[in-house]
Amino acid sequence: MKSKPRREGEPIFVNRYGNPLKASGVRFKLKQYAAAAGKKVPSLVSKRVSPHRFRHATAVNLVTAEVDVTVIRSWLGHASLDTTSAHRHPGITIVYVLQGEIRSKVGDEPEQTYTAGQMFLETPGQLHAVSRNAGAKPAKLLALLLAETGKQLTTPA
Repeated sequence: MKSKPRREGEPIFVNRYGNPLKASGVRFKLKQYAAAAGKKVPSLVSKRVSPHRFRHATAVNLVTAEVDVTVIRSWLGHASLDTTSAHRHPGITIVYVLQGEIRSKVGDEPEQTYTAGQMFLETPGQLHAVSRNAGAKPAKLLALLLAETGKQLTTPA
């Protein structure tokens, strides 16, 4: 693979015409690389590889490394550092507040504030309409998602 210096503002990932690689191009290339890797490591063939899984794995590793949640949210491109968009999970979700406070509205329940030591549950497919930091400092959560293998863990509402 040849490398050449890149000018300021020039895209890093480009297609064969030199245009920025779009989401479909990223998925296409990732599928090619996953297939090639599967020939060398057969156990990879049964794995679902997607940009979303890389994004999720990166976020989990950053959380594990105790990177500040505001940095993680910024890297993930959340519109606001205090709010996560309405979403659903395909399985049961158990959320435990480790530190700080969050405001949350799940299903038909009223919006509530949860503090360190409290937890809440989401049933499969239930709308999580509100999820935002409620305190002066970023909250830290432990979320356990139980879903079928291969299911996308979060879908926008």
